[in-house]
Amino acid sequence: MASGKRSHHREHLAYLAARIMAEDGTQDYSTAKRKAARQAGVPGTQQLPDNREIEAALRSWQALYQRDSREPVLRELRQAAVTAMKLLEPFNPWLTGSVLSGTAGPHSDINLQLFTDDGKTLELFLLNRQLDYQVADRKTRVGDRPIEATVISFNVQGIPVNATLFPLDMQRITQKTSDGRPVERARLAQVEALLEPSAMPT
Repeated sequence: MASGKRSHHREHLAYLAARIMAEDGTQDYSTAKRKAARQAGVPGTQQLPDNREIEAALRSWQALYQRDSREPVLRELRQAAVTAMKLLEPFNPWLTGSVLSGTAGPHSDINLQLFTDDGKTLELFLLNRQLDYQVADRKTRVGDRPIEATVISFNVQGIPVNATLFPLDMQRITQKTSDGRPVERARLAQVEALLEPSAMPT
């Protein structure tokens, strides 16, 4: 495939994946890529766009088709994130994912990272506040270190929150995405600053 045709092909797949994420609420880039490839009838994975290309396409799609609805949705999600982070302040919360990056939509979850050496204390903390929650495990990486992390899920203001627990000493380790970029994350004060009118998307 010629270089120009290959580039156009990747752009088309990135747009399809971005539309899937925006309309269906899919938050996982890999899932969106696979769905886009199936829709386009593309075999294999060699010509799939990377996460950065899809994120750029998603921002363009939202600016074009969700311009009027995006800001109130994002504001609501970030306000709920602030509430969750204040609640979980003893566990060193950081916000990550689409609510932080600004690509979140009406189906998005709030993704937090918590740093503690005592996950049972967190569960007791939630129980004492009469919060219903679920616990699951997932494999992830911090730096070059693979770990199995606990994810605690609950709702804040009717919005799903997924809080991934990491050991306390990992708080200063730079985490990376699957394509090698540093994971974007923010503390409570930084998220509150994002709610200032000048920080919201236009």
